[in-house]
Amino acid sequence: MLKSLLAAASLIALAAPALAQTDIRFTLGWKTQGSDAPILLAQQNGYFEDEGLNVTIDQGEGSAATVTRIMSGTYDAGFGDINAIIQNAAERPDQTPVMVYQLWNDPPFTIVTRKESGIESPADLEGKTLGGAPGTPTTKLLPVFARMNDVDLDSITIESLAPNLTEPMLIRGDIDGAMVFNITAWFNLINNRQDPAADFNWLNFGDHGLDLYANGVMVSQAMIAENPEAVTGLVRAINRAAVEIAQDHEAGADAVVAFDNLANRDLEMTRMMFSYENLIASDEVTRIGLGDLDDDRLSRAIDIVAEGYQLETKPDAARVFDRSFLPPLDDRQLILAD
Repeated sequence: MLKSLLAAASLIALAAPALAQTDIRFTLGWKTQGSDAPILLAQQNGYFEDEGLNVTIDQGEGSAATVTRIMSGTYDAGFGDINAIIQNAAERPDQTPVMVYQLWNDPPFTIVTRKESGIESPADLEGKTLGGAPGTPTTKLLPVFARMNDVDLDSITIESLAPNLTEPMLIRGDIDGAMVFNITAWFNLINNRQDPAADFNWLNFGDHGLDLYANGVMVSQAMIAENPEAVTGLVRAINRAAVEIAQDHEAGADAVVAFDNLANRDLEMTRMMFSYENLIASDEVTRIGLGDLDDDRLSRAIDIVAEGYQLETKPDAARVFDRSFLPPLDDRQLILAD
């Protein structure tokens, strides 16, 4: 009798459907990079699955493009730039995704110059030639950078360049400075056999008045409305991985290579650590934890972006960032190991 009951129970178990998982289509900000490690480790270690999520991750086309990819309905979530949210929310507040986990506390926007050029401060840019890809935050925000630092913008010659030409032209001396993202240009210079620390100066916008935020995890408004539990789970899984990588750097690098076996492990490990040391870790993060931001600072950032992008209206901060999906502060403490 007992055997019969056990056999029947086994058949019922086999016949029962598996618990359904929520599908999430997730876009990275660019091609696979070490800075994506928290997302990739969350997938590799099953943290998404632990939250009842089936996350499909695709490479991206730019951190600003993450916003438009989600707005198109092709993706539910992604890793991208909060400043692109601000820009789009000013015009289409009901369609623009919302940042739910702010990872990069400092912006990567910078002007890089050769040390031999003698450009060490914003004032030294006057009379020089700068090059950069049109439409990027660094180029769009240059007028604001100039105003905040009392630089005569009219004295600067601006050349519009394809992204792949900025560092080579800087190295050759065809331009005096390149308007770039530091986390990209630093490693492009390395790939061009340059020493970005010893031979170049970096005028980071965040150090010169443009107190902006940058990349993080954003989700569609539809996902927030229809499945807020999935948003909470997505954020919790990525935060779990981000905290882990701060202590176990090798795990982060392993996850990048596991996702893309063509990635250069050593280079992407260095890029991952660059992101933690220069973009993620900060006094603010120590105070409020990973994923959160300061509301007053966000308001100032909205003003800066509105000026730089010449927005006719400013979006409400609630349309840009929602902290309600964050894990408790104790779970978001960043302790970065050597």
